[in-house]
Amino acid sequence: MNYSKILFALAIALMLPTCGLEAQTVTSPNGNVAVRFSLSQDGVPTYEMTYKKREVIRPSHLGLELAKDKHASKGLEETSLMDGFTEEDCKRSTFDETWKPVWGETSTIRNHYNEMAVNLYQKAANRHITIRFRVYDYGMGLRYEFPQQADLNYFIIKEEHTQFAMTGDHTAYWIPGDYDTQEYETQITPLSGIRQRMKTAVDGNASQTVFSPTGVQTSLQMKTHDGLYINIHEAACVNYPTMHLNLDDKNMVFESWLTPDATGMKGYMQTPCQSPWRTVLVSDDARDMLACKLTLNLNEPCKIEDTSWIHPVKYCGVWWEMIAGNNTWNYTDDLPSVKLGETDYTKVKPNGRHGANNAEVRKYIDFAAKNHLDEVLVEGWDEGWEDWYGHSKDYVFDFVTPYPDFDIKALNDYAHSKGVKLMMHHETSASTQNYERHLGAAYDLMNKYGYDAVKSGYVGDIIPRGEHHYSQTINNHYLYCVTEAAKHHIMVNAHEAVRPTGLCRTWPNLVGNESARGTEYESFSGNEPYHTVILPFTRLQGGPMDYTPGILETQIGTWNPNKKDMYVHTTLVGQLALYMVMYSPLAMAADLPENYAKYDDAFQFIRDVPLDWDDTKYLEAEPAKYITVARKAKKTGDWYLGGKCDADGHQCSVKLDFLDKHAVYDCTIYADAKNADYKTNPKAYVITHRKVRRGDVLKFTEAPGGGFAVSMKRL
Repeated sequence: MNYSKILFALAIALMLPTCGLEAQTVTSPNGNVAVRFSLSQDGVPTYEMTYKKREVIRPSHLGLELAKDKHASKGLEETSLMDGFTEEDCKRSTFDETWKPVWGETSTIRNHYNEMAVNLYQKAANRHITIRFRVYDYGMGLRYEFPQQADLNYFIIKEEHTQFAMTGDHTAYWIPGDYDTQEYETQITPLSGIRQRMKTAVDGNASQTVFSPTGVQTSLQMKTHDGLYINIHEAACVNYPTMHLNLDDKNMVFESWLTPDATGMKGYMQTPCQSPWRTVLVSDDARDMLACKLTLNLNEPCKIEDTSWIHPVKYCGVWWEMIAGNNTWNYTDDLPSVKLGETDYTKVKPNGRHGANNAEVRKYIDFAAKNHLDEVLVEGWDEGWEDWYGHSKDYVFDFVTPYPDFDIKALNDYAHSKGVKLMMHHETSASTQNYERHLGAAYDLMNKYGYDAVKSGYVGDIIPRGEHHYSQTINNHYLYCVTEAAKHHIMVNAHEAVRPTGLCRTWPNLVGNESARGTEYESFSGNEPYHTVILPFTRLQGGPMDYTPGILETQIGTWNPNKKDMYVHTTLVGQLALYMVMYSPLAMAADLPENYAKYDDAFQFIRDVPLDWDDTKYLEAEPAKYITVARKAKKTGDWYLGGKCDADGHQCSVKLDFLDKHAVYDCTIYADAKNADYKTNPKAYVITHRKVRRGDVLKFTEAPGGGFAVSMKRL
């Protein structure tokens, strides 16, 4: 008898979860991805995941810890949904559809998966739950479902314990776990280095809600030593708190960590209900991280019957001049004499720097009309900015009362006469209850004057105090605003709100979010050059970002003497490239009109570039290093090409084998000059013209912090 083989087999058996019943496995349609589900000896739900037979997720536990509830019956407060389960049955199905997004990177999206729904029974508490897996060729999603039942009706989630056990000390691209903001610079470390780097990562950030020295936010991008790209995120976060990940850095196991409410609890549930999807995207090709639409596919289809009023928006606005500190949002600095809706402004001294005045707004309207931009954003138009952040009872916004130097009717009439619309701005100062109180009147005002889009903001501590920006209650608020806006045919672009999880498929009037560190930081402390070539792998996994690109005067001190040493951390051409590599149906030409006049030939690309596409091909990609993408414009057949890189620069060769056969294109190339560098010579660029055909090759030398942009218009 070979005792060594027996002992080896026994050791392997002890390492694996023991199943109450035979383990269940579901594979992707092409067989590359496999998910195995089992129950441990104690009835703990467990799953693991492979890609092309390579381990991606080691055996990981699933379950939810419930809070003690004095109102609960039959000992609900004593038993969590963690163990003691048996498998009732396992149902499998296959789904394959092709759907058309209202706007997007492609005109159609295929939603093809194999599904396994495991129905579990917890005998001790007489409760049933379902764990549903959907497995795609490029990843999987799982969620918890709670059928309506006598002994599981209302319940409180103390914590969700969904694990993601990693196979090694992967390279991670992460930002700190925070209940209120994502406005951090991405850190790049091994998983084992998160704890050491955390203090540096949070220094200087205003938020004080970092919950753990190893806690990170999703979407979390990783790369293994043997070349697998892995991304963990969530999809369809509805009536649920936002998920973070807490890392056990000794065993390399992530576990879900939900955003709490003001009492410390995580979720208040009533059956029938379900959790968001917990997603794992995997490939041995980084381009798949950008091209695959797992998050969108795991959301519900569009709920808006008539979407004809929803459209991409290219806009400019009264914004950068305030961000950079030249003008102000508030009308006066005479704070004591101002009271919302009751002020006699003939007795108030204007500060002379209020940006949202009639003359300034008309200047932007003229600029938009001349350059075929759709809309003009105006921040600081409404009363309340004198103490907007302090939350004084006299200064909370009502979203309908303009300052005396902003003639809302005349300016809208003027804009419409020029074929331009104004974009509304609602800064809530994070007073969500106040915003909901005034929301109907605010949207009615927009309808009255022909606004069809709003940029909302949530700067500050949530009122009522104690709530967090990403808690269940406040997540419900954000979605409420979007659904109410849909009734008014209004598109929403929310800043400082929760990171997106693909809800723009269900509610395509959600055309943008901020929810990350945007261009504004170029005027504060700067963004690292790799920042915009990691965001598509992380933040943009959930939906488009209003990054506010297009700052062509990259040396801010040339027009603002108060910021003489401040500069944008890209080349000028690198700013053009952002319109290509960071997809959004909402794109701002964020610089000042006078700065665009200085670089009018380069500004032509911003005029030309579409925001809605029939096809997209990611040609090169490496997280935080470089992205090269080609996109085919909807309806015209024109192609556009763009590339962006980090501070190391990048050599790129693109074969135009995606162009239409037998077609000839008028090609305009915007490239970094030979001596360009984001630090020393950011505004050195070269524009060339040529005719191209399918099969031609274009070569680019991207400067440090630079890129390139190409328009190819079919003749």
